[in-house]
Amino acid sequence: MNKLIISLAMSSMLVACASSKSPEAETPAESVAEPAVEKTAETKPATTAAVEVDPLNDAASILSKRSVYYPFDVSVVQGNDKRVVQAHGKYLAEHANRNVRVEGHADERGSNEYNLGLGQRRADGVKKMMVLGGARSSQIDTISYGEERPRASGHNESAWSQNRRSDIKY
Repeated sequence: MNKLIISLAMSSMLVACASSKSPEAETPAESVAEPAVEKTAETKPATTAAVEVDPLNDAASILSKRSVYYPFDVSVVQGNDKRVVQAHGKYLAEHANRNVRVEGHADERGSNEYNLGLGQRRADGVKKMMVLGGARSSQIDTISYGEERPRASGHNESAWSQNRRSDIKY
């Protein structure tokens, strides 16, 4: 193999030296072009396949964020989470084969019935914003778990703020 590479290199140099054109007569494309060399299995460069990362699994993507948080007794998506919901709506619009379930949650304060309703309003609000962002309504299901599936245990504002949320599940 080494002899083949050396032979090809020597041939290339001889071809370059035997050129009858002066350097001024060459065009820029000719001066950059490499001599054509027949590639064999040993001389082919290794090709690397481009790995496409799903933006849903890319930690650097806004789509990796899948929870929307709310203040106490509020079901409207807040300003800092609007970009996240809009990005998911756009993603669904571009990927018609994908579906999501938006799960609405509430903290433990309030009655079970009230918290189920609040969780449903939160999930429905996220769905509406995704549809406005281009997703089809049929791609999105909503459900409320009220206070039944807390993310954080505890009976203080720190825990409650984590439990007042909508989760986007692909």
